[in-house]
Amino acid sequence: MRHSTFMPGSWDRYIRLEVVNGKNLTVPSERIPAGIYVSVSLDSSGCWKSAIGILLSDKSTTWADTVTLYKSSDASPTLSVEIRASFELDRMLGNGEIIGKLEKSWDALLDHGNEPFVLSFPPVHGVQPSLTLKATIIQDCDNEDSALLNPIVGCQITRDTDAGHVHFAKYVASKTVSHLDDAVRHFQLVLDQCPVGHPDQAAALTNLAWARLKGYTRNDFQDIDSIASLFRKALALRPQGHLDHSLSIYHLLEALTWRYRKERSAIYIHKSARLSCKLLPLCSGGTYLHSIAAGTNGVDYVICECNNLPTDASDEGIHLRRVVLELCPLGNKYRPRALGELAQAVEARFLQRGTIDDLAESIQHGREAASLYPEGHSERDAYLNNLALSLKYRFDHQGNSDNLNEAISLYEEALRLRPVGHKTRDVSLDNLGGALRTRFKQCGDVNDITRSISLRREALTLCPPGNPIRHKTLNNLAFTLKTRYEKLDTSEDLDEAIDLFRDSLQLWPHDDPFRHKGLYNLSSALCSRFMQTRKNEDVEEAIRLCQESLEILPSLHPDRYFSYMCLQEAYLSRYRVQRKSDDLSLAVENFRLASRHPTQGFPNRIKEAISWTSQAEAYQHDSVLEAYQMCLELLNCHAMTRSTIMSQHEAATAFYGAQSLPVDAASCAVCHDDLRQAVEFLEQGRCQQWSLASRLRSPLEDLELTNPNLAHKYSELSKRLSDAQSSTVSTNRAAAEQAETQYRKLTEQWGAAVDTIRNLIGFSRFLLPPLYEDLQAAARYGPVIILIASKKLCSAIIVPKSGEPRHISLPRMNLTHLEVLKKDFAREIRHASCMPPQETRKELQGLLRTVWDEIMLPIVIVLQRDLRVGCRSRIWLCPTAAFTSIPLHAAHPFRMKADGITRELCLEDVYICSYTPTLSALIRSRQMMKTRVTPSFVAIGQSEPGAGQGEALLTIDSELEFVRKIVPATANPKTLSGDDATRAGALDALQHHTWVHLACHGKQDQKQPYYSCFAMKDEPVTLLDIMEQDIPHAEFAFLSACHTAVGDKETPDEVIHLAAGLQFSGFKSVIGTLWVVDDAVAKHVVEAFYENMVKDLKDGAMMDCTKAAWALNRARCSVKTKVPLEQRMVFIHIGV
Repeated sequence: MRHSTFMPGSWDRYIRLEVVNGKNLTVPSERIPAGIYVSVSLDSSGCWKSAIGILLSDKSTTWADTVTLYKSSDASPTLSVEIRASFELDRMLGNGEIIGKLEKSWDALLDHGNEPFVLSFPPVHGVQPSLTLKATIIQDCDNEDSALLNPIVGCQITRDTDAGHVHFAKYVASKTVSHLDDAVRHFQLVLDQCPVGHPDQAAALTNLAWARLKGYTRNDFQDIDSIASLFRKALALRPQGHLDHSLSIYHLLEALTWRYRKERSAIYIHKSARLSCKLLPLCSGGTYLHSIAAGTNGVDYVICECNNLPTDASDEGIHLRRVVLELCPLGNKYRPRALGELAQAVEARFLQRGTIDDLAESIQHGREAASLYPEGHSERDAYLNNLALSLKYRFDHQGNSDNLNEAISLYEEALRLRPVGHKTRDVSLDNLGGALRTRFKQCGDVNDITRSISLRREALTLCPPGNPIRHKTLNNLAFTLKTRYEKLDTSEDLDEAIDLFRDSLQLWPHDDPFRHKGLYNLSSALCSRFMQTRKNEDVEEAIRLCQESLEILPSLHPDRYFSYMCLQEAYLSRYRVQRKSDDLSLAVENFRLASRHPTQGFPNRIKEAISWTSQAEAYQHDSVLEAYQMCLELLNCHAMTRSTIMSQHEAATAFYGAQSLPVDAASCAVCHDDLRQAVEFLEQGRCQQWSLASRLRSPLEDLELTNPNLAHKYSELSKRLSDAQSSTVSTNRAAAEQAETQYRKLTEQWGAAVDTIRNLIGFSRFLLPPLYEDLQAAARYGPVIILIASKKLCSAIIVPKSGEPRHISLPRMNLTHLEVLKKDFAREIRHASCMPPQETRKELQGLLRTVWDEIMLPIVIVLQRDLRVGCRSRIWLCPTAAFTSIPLHAAHPFRMKADGITRELCLEDVYICSYTPTLSALIRSRQMMKTRVTPSFVAIGQSEPGAGQGEALLTIDSELEFVRKIVPATANPKTLSGDDATRAGALDALQHHTWVHLACHGKQDQKQPYYSCFAMKDEPVTLLDIMEQDIPHAEFAFLSACHTAVGDKETPDEVIHLAAGLQFSGFKSVIGTLWVVDDAVAKHVVEAFYENMVKDLKDGAMMDCTKAAWALNRARCSVKTKVPLEQRMVFIHIGV
């Protein structure tokens, strides 16, 4: 509370006058005040002014300000009480504008005793201002109280300012222009007296500008540029932190919004929105300024006008939408519309630039907007439709079927909300029809395309001639009919589609940004008819239409892809008929342009690249190897965009023909006598997910020596990226999409770090697909034999320690034979498991004889004769495709030599065989062998797994005991079994031991290979669990469980199995199994293996994991009389 003493004369009594509050404080000129104050004058001797109170939203304010007045006992002076509006908080120019004025006698103030009383003033605009006062007689006064006695006289600046306020208030009330002229003249005089540097210049500028602005709003003043300039100068003099900064922003905002009202130029509403964003946080809630600034004629007006602007996909337009959304916090009634407008703007930019983050943002905002319009809301259908459209676009760009299915579901709901007679029912019919057409192309359900055509025909009936979107509806129906023709070969659909496309194009405005779609759609249909009728005019028109569409589109527009695609289709069609080589060259060039188009999504580019390989193969074009290279690169990039291991696997299997691409590419390279390229293709395309994941765990020793800071940054990003891939996927769609967006941003940062590393000297090929020279390191300790199975050929490539790779043709083996052989093996293995152990497996022997004669013998001949690989040397087998299901290591002639005495040698007699998923996997394992730690051994066994995980295994405990006893004490052997062998316990043991023996049930999951698992006491250890482990010090794992080295049937070249997972997590040497293990007899193999591992081991020496392949070879030979053939063959060695 402020307290002042006012002593104008020698009076006998003191009165304390308290100004409590004021209500209904309306400013006559309707100008927004900075604050309100009260002035009390005694006769003509002086006046007292209260503090300036902030006007609240209900036009009230509170002061609790007091003044002590002194009067003599024989006088009763008159008091003049005024309520005034101040237009400055910092330093007041003049006395402000009068709201109300009353004359009151001294005695009248004392009539109310010590109680507060209300003083009412004459009405202003029909509302009566009032003050609540309290007058108290006091007998004495502390003379030390400060006395505030302001003379009533003022300087010229004050007089001119006050006169300006008086005339301005009269102008507002009477609308008489002469009063405006007088107000402007007085305010100009004040400004002339406040040059640059004068403390009142900002106030003088504001008063003059506001008077002119009022005249502008009433068409009594025209120069809005000068008004805005004055406000800007004032704002510059009142920077952030100044008491009048917020009011100055409001003044400029008013000028801009009024200019927009009159001129309707978007630039002014853009500026208004940006100023509104600055203003609102500065206006305290509950104040009058906040209520006006945020009200119907303030920010609300700006928001509504911005929301009514057409969609602008420019960066500036999107920035405006972000600003508007910032003005609409949670709970704001305009927020759903602001979200929807921003969603459409970033979606439009995606359509122009193909940036997936724009589409992700559109979906994010679309979801929130739809959630704010619950069932029953009149506008829910529009937001559902918009969200569905964004999801459909994302499916087109990324190929995730979840997006398409959700889009269809949302379209269905939107259509239900738009019954017959609804003004936009045609849009919902058309959109749902389009989504069903897309699903038909993906899944082939005829019901989808039939319904799609029906919906789009109905939509067309709702768009009669003259309808502004009839051209689009015609185009979409035609597109759907053409789709059915392509799949079902219904010629009448094609003829109708062409007619509809022509009708659409005739109606399509030339300045419409989507006209190019009509051009290339008609072009594609004409190409199809040309292949039927051979009428040259069709293909010539098709080429011309495509070229026209390209002329319309900017160089990086995503839809140029479709123009390139249709143009290659046209040239290729003409080549098929006319056989002119130039047409084939032009078709290939457009294949190249479409596949490389950077702003189109990977799925479409991959499809085009796969088509390129097919056509280049068919017409023997020399671009075929380039086409395969493009396919493999695009598939790799596409998989990298997926944020989880399983979604990466889904991406790899989503394209028809993609599963066989690596072997097809290699076969093509072999036919072109480019064996090095064949090896590189296989390495680049196979085990793609292991390759992607291993990038994030690449050894960085060399980089750490060259640039330790960059090495640390890359290592941290790799870990974060790996953790993101391993994290659990949220069931909440919005949260999952947010995680996807964060993953993409992290991927971009990681990619930028990789690019920086590649710019260092000596690191130009960092993480690029390895060249043959790099891959040859895999054969350092023995040749690697790659077995290729494709429709074109079945053959082998031997990668020797040095020199060129060797090709071995397998002329009597083709893909069909291999598939039959694979099925025969599966059948005979099942049959053998039912036979007595001692009975000869004649059928199985016959199959192994075929493997020897037709596959392995030609390879062994080259190894011995040409490469001089000595007997008992190590070799590594790297099978592809159907070869992955053949027990190559067990190839055996099962016959006697010509002398009738000596049996012919089998493969395991000649060489020590190991397997490797890829050459890079073998190289990586050896690189990690450079650093070894003190060995530690754990035997993990679970004889009684948890419910649903399998029956009890009776020999597990004895197997664990044997292993624990035979392992040298230097390895500090431990056992984990029974109740301790849980999922968490097993994973912890894997993490902290270098050698692991695992004896339990193993299960291969046929539907989802990443759920393949080891059975434990509580819950299984899955392949996903294993992949999340990073154990660089691990060395050896023996997997005494079923199906631990069996890959996925659908994607055999991805080599997704438990043994490969352990190798990836860090184990350099792994023994796995190809089928069911009979623990009763397999224990003999286990015992023989460990006996060979510790054989000749000196006291204190460590076991050597590189000896595992030899030990397994010896073990199989030593148990022939105890263990039947199929149980000896079941174990294979993988790794070093």
